Amino acid sequence: MGSAYHHTIGISEGDIDHMGHVNNAVYLKWVQDAVVRYWESLAPPEAVAKHLWVALKHEISYRRPTFLEDDVVADVIADKMKGARVFFTTVIKRGDQVVAEAKSVWCCLDAASQRPARLARDVAKKFLPDL
Repeated sequence: MGSAYHHTIGISEGDIDHMGHVNNAVYLKWVQDAVVRYWESLAPPEAVAKHLWVALKHEISYRRPTFLEDDVVADVIADKMKGARVFFTTVIKRGDQVVAEAKSVWCCLDAASQRPARLARDVAKKFLPDL
């Protein structure tokens, strides 16, 4: 398992629903943004240019509501890799409180062919050092 990536989240008025808190659908966007930023922060620029990511599955557990004035961070970690699939955990926090947790599966694609592609071992080790 690799080290966590900390992604700061900005909450806008458009994220707030009729109940006065962040709409559940917004959390999915946060998870997607955090995982992609994680990839871009660790992978070499040439690997970023050669690969695309598509989400295959997201499972989000909502723990507490978040509000416009909250300072929220998403911590992302790569759990494992199987072929072209990478399994991520994203924990969204307000301070020390977990407000949501997501388990997601993503598929790495070759940018040119848009077909599934395994990451080169040296790139994958940046996320999963124990490979």
